[in-house]
Amino acid sequence: MKLFVTVKPNAKVNLVERIDDNHFRVFVKAQPKDGKANEALVKVLSEYFEIPQSCFSILSGENRKTKVIQLN
Repeated sequence: MKLFVTVKPNAKVNLVERIDDNHFRVFVKAQPKDGKANEALVKVLSEYFEIPQSCFSILSGENRKTKVIQLN
């Protein structure tokens, strides 16, 4: 399953907003430096879906706010 995610770094709280079945807006407290926002994104999504972090991989958008994430 592919997820299309817009990440909002430097947020006050970690939060997932579901737009539709495959589109999400995710707010993370982490700054977008040294991959910290990506790590926080995977952690927040794993808590939201209640599955391990190892089930997520970023297919595209490593260095952008818009990402495509594969859910295994």
